[in-house]
Amino acid sequence: MVEQIQSSDIDIRIEKLSEKDYNQLTSFSCGCDELDKFFHDELELCVKYKYFSSYCAKDTQKNEIIALFTLANDTVVIGLLEDKGDFIDEMKGIIDDEYAETFERQTSFPAVNIGHLGVRADYQSKGIGRQIIDFVLYTFSHYDISGCQFITVDSLNNPRTNKFYLNNGFVNQTNSDMNSDTRRMYLPISFI
Repeated sequence: MVEQIQSSDIDIRIEKLSEKDYNQLTSFSCGCDELDKFFHDELELCVKYKYFSSYCAKDTQKNEIIALFTLANDTVVIGLLEDKGDFIDEMKGIIDDEYAETFERQTSFPAVNIGHLGVRADYQSKGIGRQIIDFVLYTFSHYDISGCQFITVDSLNNPRTNKFYLNNGFVNQTNSDMNSDTRRMYLPISFI
C-alpha cells in the first residue's frame, strides 16, 4: 500500500513503515510527549506482535518521515453508542435503500482504527493529517480486503486534536468519555 499525494507544495508518499525506517524514529517528534514516547519506545514492539500495522508519510523530496500512524481492525458497537436511533437516522442518508433494513438489524459494524496519528511538528497544519484520513478512506472503500464500514479513532482528548477529527467528519461515539484521556469517534465510509 503506497500512494503518492500532492498537498499544496508538499509532495508526500504514504507507505508501510519498514525495518530501516525505525532508525529515523528517534528524531521524530510531533510535539506530544505521550505520542513521541510511544513512537520511540513501543511502536516497533506492538508491530512485532501484530497489535497493529504502522505507516508513515514521507516528504518525497527529502525522503524524511513527516507523519506516523497505525491501522488496526476495529468495530463500532451499537451498545456503546449514545442513541441507536440517532445513529440509524444519521446513516440513512449514506446507506442505499436496499441495504437499510439489514443495516438496522446489526449490533456491530466492521471498522478500521487509525491510531497514534502524529505529524512532525514542523509539518503540522499543512494538510498532512487530512491526507492520511483520505488515504485510509480511499484504501478501505476501494480495495476489497475485508468488510469495513467505518473508520474509528480514539482521539487524544484535547481541544486541538478533537477539533481536527470533528472538522474531518468524525462524530463522537459517546459523551461518557468527555473526561477521559481519549474520545472515541467514528467516520462512515461511503456505502454506495
